[in-house]
Amino acid sequence: MLSTLISEKTLSRGMLDVLIRAGLIAVLAVFCFRIFYPFGSLLVWSLILAITLYPLHLRLRRRLGNKNGLTATLIVVLSLIVIMVPAYLLGVALVESVEHAMDVAKEGNIRIPPPSESVASWPLIGGKVYAFWSQASTDLTGLIQKFTPQLKGVGAALLGVATSVGSGLLIFIFALIISGIFMAYGEEARNSAVKIASRLFGQETGPKITELCAATIRAVAQGVVGIAFIQMLLVGVAFVVKGVPGAGLLALAVLLLGIMQLPATLITIPVIIFVFAKDGFTVGAIVFAVYVFIAGLADNVLKPLLLGRGVDVPMPVVLIGALGGMVTGGVIGLFIGPVVLAVGYQLFWRWVDDQPHTVEVPVEPKPS
Repeated sequence: MLSTLISEKTLSRGMLDVLIRAGLIAVLAVFCFRIFYPFGSLLVWSLILAITLYPLHLRLRRRLGNKNGLTATLIVVLSLIVIMVPAYLLGVALVESVEHAMDVAKEGNIRIPPPSESVASWPLIGGKVYAFWSQASTDLTGLIQKFTPQLKGVGAALLGVATSVGSGLLIFIFALIISGIFMAYGEEARNSAVKIASRLFGQETGPKITELCAATIRAVAQGVVGIAFIQMLLVGVAFVVKGVPGAGLLALAVLLLGIMQLPATLITIPVIIFVFAKDGFTVGAIVFAVYVFIAGLADNVLKPLLLGRGVDVPMPVVLIGALGGMVTGGVIGLFIGPVVLAVGYQLFWRWVDDQPHTVEVPVEPKPS
């Protein structure tokens, strides 16, 4: 009886110790998460950039005497120049355009040509478009006053987009600087990642999972930048051939929108409207509009072709992960989604293939 009471007391004391330790660990985890959370997106972006640029770091390091710090600093400085110079030119061009538009509006020199009679014969929308266009050509001030509430909403939305783009660019610049620190300690970071993955998934699977995550992030990053560059070329050539003012800066804006996973139609549709207003509905303007509109949607075709190349996972898994991650987590989800889905896919099939082997024991025949 006494031994039973002692064993029960020992068991209850042990359970109490376990609960206290678990509670303390939970409290510590919560506090660590709350401290880390404000910097979460910044550090995730830094990690993505470091993984993406690390192969370039390895190639340059051999030519710079295996100096990790110097190589990482050089890559960060060159990347900042590549980002800041186009962004500065685009910002200056936008400011000058806005100032010019404000000056023209103050002077009252805005003149919209009257519509052609053929516009009224368009199916479904011809009458409304003709009436709207006619009022804009004769009484633009009254039309603006009529739609003032809607214009205020559009202006507020555009201001919000510009603010988010500016803050995103600032976060990206800081993330690029921090990624240089990660690249400078690349070997130590890789070994730490392998140790963590081995602890979570086992000694055999851990290194493979680490390489899969890195390869997936690089494939998505290269696919995103590559698609944005191809789309910039498709749209930019049409802008230059058509003689659109500021064609180079507009093409650069298409590149930046593609990298940020924003639709290129934010640029192409206003340009199409401008060309129609300037040249009318000629054959050349219609061909230009159709081509530019299709080129602005080219990323929907290129993503299934380029995303996921070089990854030991089927392309649909990477594509679904990228699209799903983009919907649920924004631009960061574009990279995290494919990684999570690819790791889950690999672990699932390892579990399927790792089936227990049954050993058949021969049964001796009974003597007759």
